Amino acid sequence: MSKIAKIGLPFIAAGALLGQLAHAAPQHAAHAATPADPIVTALMNKDLPDIPGKDALMIIVDYPPGAADPIHRHDAYSFVYVLEGSIIMQVKGGKETLLTPGQTFYEGPDDIHTVGRNASQTEPAKFLVVLIKKQGAPALIPIK
Repeated sequence: MSKIAKIGLPFIAAGALLGQLAHAAPQHAAHAATPADPIVTALMNKDLPDIPGKDALMIIVDYPPGAADPIHRHDAYSFVYVLEGSIIMQVKGGKETLLTPGQTFYEGPDDIHTVGRNASQTEPAKFLVVLIKKQGAPALIPIK
């Protein structure tokens, strides 16, 4: 297998998985009023040999104007850093938090992410997420 395939395939697979999981509802191109879904881009997935059974996944999440996540959890230690725009985050039992560039947010493995959305209906937002999770575990688990 080529070096590009060895390195690229895990990112492609992670991006496809995250993209599918991040979309709670089908896109309706004919309905301009429907906000676009978040766009998830996998940047890195790395086993952590000093922490047996764990890996780190680094992703970028782009929220188009009005975009929001479905209710979910990560079963991971999740570290969020806002790069652009403003986002609103909340975990079950916590309060809604407005975050702007340079601010951070944390979710633990047992937290249920009840609110994740772009605070703006007109401007995009972007944030970096680092997940420390069990090797091979999904990055996002939808809550029904």
